[in-house]
Amino acid sequence: MSLMISVSGIRGIVGESLTPKNLTVFAMAFAAWTLRRTHEKKAKIVIGRDTRPTGKSISDLVSNTLLLCGCDVIDLGIATTPTVEIAVAAEQADAGLIITASHNPVAWNALKMLNHRGEFLNAEEVEDLLDIAEKEQFVTARWDTIGAISTNDRYDTYHSNQVLNLPCIDIKLIEKERFKVLVDCVEGAGSSIVPKLCERLGIESVVQVACGGTGLFPRNPEPIEENLSGTIAALQKSGCDFALIVDPDVDRLALLCEDGSLFGEEYTLVACADFYLKYKVGAMVNNLSSSRALRDIASRYGVACYSAKVGEANVSAMMKENNAVIGGEGNGGVILPELHYGRDALVGIALIVQAFTLWRSENNGGSLSQFRGSFPTYYMSKQKIVLDKTKQQSLDTIFADIAKHYQNTETNAEVNTLDGLKLDFATSWVHLRPSNTEPIVRIYAEAPSKAEAETLANELKHFLEQHGSATEEHA
Repeated sequence: MSLMISVSGIRGIVGESLTPKNLTVFAMAFAAWTLRRTHEKKAKIVIGRDTRPTGKSISDLVSNTLLLCGCDVIDLGIATTPTVEIAVAAEQADAGLIITASHNPVAWNALKMLNHRGEFLNAEEVEDLLDIAEKEQFVTARWDTIGAISTNDRYDTYHSNQVLNLPCIDIKLIEKERFKVLVDCVEGAGSSIVPKLCERLGIESVVQVACGGTGLFPRNPEPIEENLSGTIAALQKSGCDFALIVDPDVDRLALLCEDGSLFGEEYTLVACADFYLKYKVGAMVNNLSSSRALRDIASRYGVACYSAKVGEANVSAMMKENNAVIGGEGNGGVILPELHYGRDALVGIALIVQAFTLWRSENNGGSLSQFRGSFPTYYMSKQKIVLDKTKQQSLDTIFADIAKHYQNTETNAEVNTLDGLKLDFATSWVHLRPSNTEPIVRIYAEAPSKAEAETLANELKHFLEQHGSATEEHA
């Protein structure tokens, strides 16, 4: 399996595609890329990692490589992706690195690369980095000019304080609800910071599941329905009001309702946006694979809703272009520019708990499932399919054939090729795109009913199968 390279970082399976050699090469390239932007003066780079067993070794290797290239390193140790993003800006650092493969299984790891604003590199910046790596245009330090490393374990508290100090958060109002909440951190980087945030937010009782920080994920770490049966069982046994679930690097948030039903990761952003627009009206941004429900919320408030290519860097760029007040992705990622331009599950937790609290105060109580019912209802089918290498190389042709077919039928689909292929129908849509993080093609379909969404997704999967797919799975 080849290394995955995109705006989401350099990602692969440790010992296979992610090796000491390519980790060193990309660390040296990142150092050179950063030094170019500091006019080759000594650069300062913040680094953090999630809890995977390979994280410490990779972090040490990468940190020492950066030192030998003449960069100073501030090591946060175990830290969430949004915490590192915030630390880069707070430290006025020149760049940042996060050692995490996010929702990928434990065998994977990655380098997520940040610029001086604590934001992911854009496509052009990634190309510059790759050019440096390919041409080996590295910069190394003399023995007496190598960098120094320091540690800082205070940014969990700093990050939490930033969230809790948002003007729209009313801790006293939350305390009155006396919530009992289950928190599942899948043994990732959120294992300490998320339960503590919940307590400081005014949640009376926090039941912790997989919050030991071992990095040995007890299940597939992506917070989607088929991976959450154990969490659902724990919630139903606990008697909690709802459950909060984060991925290993805490940039995605999913919720379970009191009855064990999924709130729906698509609706994390929807609920947060609906609440936040009560305090600050403005445009919103999601990605092309996100639910139409956000567009419906935008219409309710009379604001614009824009859709970017999938990927945090793409969404953030469009948010800046349109001066959006909130945005994110349909995978449970919430971006609040008031704090920073990064997907942040801690921000998501604060906003959605506050939103639910406000809704309960306006409706004389009620459950999270009832709160979920207050939003426009759509159903999504998320699947993925692995194509052989030959077919992966001809995806543009395959997508063009599919688009032509649907444009020539009575469906008269609206075709969007900004990011893979999206077909918009009157009451539904389907999006096909190569993943930035796995060697697969994702198939997302949404419709007014679950059956319609699954039928549409299966129909498009069948088209891909006809072109010679190897295997298929649910996303």
